[in-house]
Amino acid sequence: MSKAPERPEKAAPPQKPLFGGCWSCRALSGAGLIGAGCWVYLGSRRAEARGIAPALWNVFQVVFAASLACWGGLVILVDPAEKQKRKYP
Repeated sequence: MSKAPERPEKAAPPQKPLFGGCWSCRALSGAGLIGAGCWVYLGSRRAEARGIAPALWNVFQVVFAASLACWGGLVILVDPAEKQKRKYP
């Protein structure tokens, strides 16, 4: 007598993507936001280096640059999409 082909009892679990927790996505976007904050900050400082007196616009640029950099740091440290349930194909 020949045996019937064995069937797997459970289907194989879906494979996780290469970057399971998406750490690389967080690091890349966070570094991009920090870089954008540095670029905005240096733009404000360039005007002051030319001898132009700081105006209210320059103060706004520095505050905006700091908020961009802080936002980038938060994206890196805290996973904003952690609570979403992901289903991988």
